[in-house]
Amino acid sequence: MKLSTKGRYAVTALADIALNGEARPVTLADISRRQDISLAYLEQLFVRLRRAGIVESVRGPGGGYLLAREPTEVRIADIMAAVDERLNAMSCAGGWEEGQGCGHSRETCLTHNLWEQLSAHVHVFLSQTTIADVIGKRMVPCPAVPDFTGLLEEEEARA
Repeated sequence: MKLSTKGRYAVTALADIALNGEARPVTLADISRRQDISLAYLEQLFVRLRRAGIVESVRGPGGGYLLAREPTEVRIADIMAAVDERLNAMSCAGGWEEGQGCGHSRETCLTHNLWEQLSAHVHVFLSQTTIADVIGKRMVPCPAVPDFTGLLEEEEARA
């Protein structure tokens, strides 16, 4: 599982709209300028977000984009799905289906359950998190690892 710019930029752009779009639609040019994201890239993402019913477009002078639902109803998992972001850590060749095994064998791979559980945890977290949580600064550190950035820096220093 690797979170690409598609997912990160889509969430960032929608957070920008949630913060700046209550009074009027927000243009992609404004988001591009404020968040330092390519306008052409935003245009591609917003086609998908509009099709998924996450944003609405307003045409004409003063036009732009608005969230189609309240920020409390826009789940991060839905945004990721809309932009085709893969949240599955399993890399079983050819996919895995019940009774068919991983790859070319009839058995699951040795680490299948590990990656399946990681994927499930990520899915649950992103399904429980909304744009309102992101912009409301309600994202609290993980109780098990309250200083994740510091942990990463320590691991890099040891390497």
